Amino acid sequence: MKRISITAALVIGFGLALSAQGGWTTLFDGKNLDSFNKVGDANWTIVDGVVQADKGGGHLVTRQPYGDFEIKAEIWVDTPANSGIFIRCENAQMPGAEACYEVNVFDTRPDPSYGTGAIVNVAKVTTPVKAGGKWNTLEIRARGSHLEVTLNGVKTADVMDTKHARGPFTLQYGAGVVKFRSVQVRPL
Repeated sequence: MKRISITAALVIGFGLALSAQGGWTTLFDGKNLDSFNKVGDANWTIVDGVVQADKGGGHLVTRQPYGDFEIKAEIWVDTPANSGIFIRCENAQMPGAEACYEVNVFDTRPDPSYGTGAIVNVAKVTTPVKAGGKWNTLEIRARGSHLEVTLNGVKTADVMDTKHARGPFTLQYGAGVVKFRSVQVRPL
């Protein structure tokens, strides 16, 4: 009976801890990449609690798929960097703008309407925000066909689209120097 009481107390305590965090799950906390699979040849490394890349190209793909969710991630890029978060990917082994929604972080994109804060080929950036040279908080909310992107507290994209309903999300490395820390997800 004592063992059951201890187990029940632990389960209740864990549940309270989760509810205190508002249901957020930390996928990257600066220690390991256990929640992700690597796709491509980007040279992802963990240095001082940050996962970063500066060569190659590729993605860190979540092991779990998501349908309706919120993501909070901290990202640092240099000015020429090409990065972002791809969501609801249909093929985890081949993420791209056609198989996923691509939430862009690309300050120097030749077509700035789909630059930092936009969802490539789906939602042009409504309020341009530059991300280069500083830590940024990128928030993505996907509920049904409604997609919203917020960067540093500024809503940059808000659209209805039904192309992709569910799938893993990725952290992208395309060019420059890209760093992520504190990547969290909350199912809705």
